[in-house]
Amino acid sequence: MTELTGKTDLWERLGFDQEFGFSEIHKILILLALLALLAITVGVAITFGAYNISVFDVYGIVMAHVSPFGDLSGITRLHNTIVWELRIPRVLLAVLVGTALATAGAVFQGCFRNPLVEPFILGVSSGAAFGAALGIVFVDLFLSIQFSAFLFGSLAVAMAYFLAHVRNETPIVTLILSGVVIGSIFEAMVSILKYTASDAALREIVFWLMGGFYYATWNDVYLLVPIIAPSFLIMWALGWKLNILSMGDEEARALGVNPEKYKLVLIVLATLITSLAVSTVGIIAWVGLMMPHATRMILGPDHRYVIPAAAMLGGSYLLVCDTLARTLTSAEIPVGIITSILGAPYLFYLLRTRGSAILG
Repeated sequence: MTELTGKTDLWERLGFDQEFGFSEIHKILILLALLALLAITVGVAITFGAYNISVFDVYGIVMAHVSPFGDLSGITRLHNTIVWELRIPRVLLAVLVGTALATAGAVFQGCFRNPLVEPFILGVSSGAAFGAALGIVFVDLFLSIQFSAFLFGSLAVAMAYFLAHVRNETPIVTLILSGVVIGSIFEAMVSILKYTASDAALREIVFWLMGGFYYATWNDVYLLVPIIAPSFLIMWALGWKLNILSMGDEEARALGVNPEKYKLVLIVLATLITSLAVSTVGIIAWVGLMMPHATRMILGPDHRYVIPAAAMLGGSYLLVCDTLARTLTSAEIPVGIITSILGAPYLFYLLRTRGSAILG
């Protein structure tokens, strides 16, 4: 039986386009609207900052850099540094991280068939936290804190996956429980490092755990784009397979789809971009949980649309949170605090209004 066998019947059984009543063209228009929202959010975010620079000067600096006929002669060095070296990389990094976390959240929720799953479910955040703490406490052991966090974040997920893999199968419940176990182990080791660290190292660990874009540079953008962009495109291309995986392993096999193969590919890609994002900016919660929910409320459960919509909404949301974090007070607020403050009431709203459907 081929993968396309029973496709029409599957479409009806999944209930796509019935509850929400959107045609293909309407969904495409919604995606274009979300893309426009992201562009507007980026355009507004680069004009905000602790240092007051006029909107005309901000866009003049941007055009001077991106246009082949750009001229920086009338622009002060200070303004150029603030806009092009500080604000633009930070804005782009926030969009990339928001895209990565929201996409990973949508993929994990589809693979695990659980709307309460987030990108950190398999222990990537705990592993990355341990790696970062290790890099902070033992500076000479690793090339950088970012590399150490990425290494141990990926290692945590690999350990959880192989712990749950039994007899050529990886049951969803076992995988989630393995992630909880591995995450708890790494959290305990982080606590040990915090207990033994010096005061300066302890403050740095705590600051890193709260997440933020304080040290965003163009190098971070250059590192993330070549990995996040192709990973996102591959996961988007596998959106139809993810629809089938969401029905369960037995249904997937009946339709000619190898659930183990596709789950492994999707989990590896989602883990890769999550580990990279966390290692760069620290732990930023709720984005990967909230954005897929928000997009399903708008577009329905079809992952061919949920994945790109969640990515754009995640980029816009995290950019708004970061803009608030750096402009609300004179002292910058860690963006992880902002996302948590906004995320908890949102989950409470979901549980009160759609609790039976979510917990199912």
